[in-house]
Amino acid sequence: QVQLVESGGGLVQAGGSLRLSCAASGRTFRNYAMGWFRQAPGKEREFVATINYSGGSTSYADFVKGRFTISRDNAKNTVYLQMNNLKPEDTAVYYCAAANRFYRGSYRDEYNYWGQGTQVTVSS
Repeated sequence: QVQLVESGGGLVQAGGSLRLSCAASGRTFRNYAMGWFRQAPGKEREFVATINYSGGSTSYADFVKGRFTISRDNAKNTVYLQMNNLKPEDTAVYYCAAANRFYRGSYRDEYNYWGQGTQVTVSS
């Protein structure tokens, strides 16, 4: 069982930056692929970024490429999402997720555990 707790969300102006963190419980964090998803009001939850178990492989949704960076620190059981040049359309609740496998994935069904989410609001 893995428990995930996100932090770092907030209100920021367009063009600003935020760094989300997701702290995971458990001794096997290093065996899990991790992902970030987001859900805006009235929309489905969508993929943002994913990272494999070691941090050596990442993938991003097209709409965040060049602006967001996912990383992980297995010694701290934490995955991060650095978000730069934020836009109003990035406003959403951001969720951290863990997949019980080594390799990254971009589909919600691939993930076994989810955090409670953290709100990101970008003002214009």
